[in-house]
Amino acid sequence: MKTRIYFWKVNRSKIIWAIFRMALDRRVLKRNPAIKFWKLLGTGKGETFTPKDADPKRWGLLITIEESALGEFESSRIMKRWNSNSESQFAATLKTIAVHGKWSGKNPFKPEVAPIDWNGKVVAITRARIKWQKNFLFWRSVPPVTASLKAAPGLVKAIGIGEAPIGLQGTFSIWEDPKTISYFAYRGEAHKAAIAATAREKWYAEEMFARFALTESSGEL
Repeated sequence: MKTRIYFWKVNRSKIIWAIFRMALDRRVLKRNPAIKFWKLLGTGKGETFTPKDADPKRWGLLITIEESALGEFESSRIMKRWNSNSESQFAATLKTIAVHGKWSGKNPFKPEVAPIDWNGKVVAITRARIKWQKNFLFWRSVPPVTASLKAAPGLVKAIGIGEAPIGLQGTFSIWEDPKTISYFAYRGEAHKAAIAATAREKWYAEEMFARFALTESSGEL
């Protein structure tokens, strides 16, 4: 199996087109037997995780797919359509280092790389389904964490990702190496405070945190 993630930037005139494709492409992905897990993603600044964070010009797709079918998928109509209608594209191959929790009741990412064997760039994906009654508390608590994330040593890029404007939120970030993300996750004061608040407030109905080796990438995020 291969895990691939794609992001596309579209110009303003294509925003409505992109919103429609986010709805219509679900049927195509569901019908592809080689794709074992997929998520169409909206993106944002990842600062407040409210609708005002949204970036309507950038959209994404995450898949796990049979390796033998990847080439055919990347030359398929759905991919050609997105590539031809976007101003820029980013694509990356990810190999799972570690994963905690579930995404939509599933764990589609199986460990492939031992932490001790990887010293290159690392991708972190966080995703949570926030309890509706906890949304406002969550929004008030997030800004210190995102501010520390954006200023963290070793961070290459970080954006917000989401399956819906409210309630299904996460982050996609790229780090220079495993040490830098571990320092942020376990020694950063803001992040430690957020972990403590999560345990205390129990604002997630479901959560997942995964780290991946970034083995291949192209384009600009």
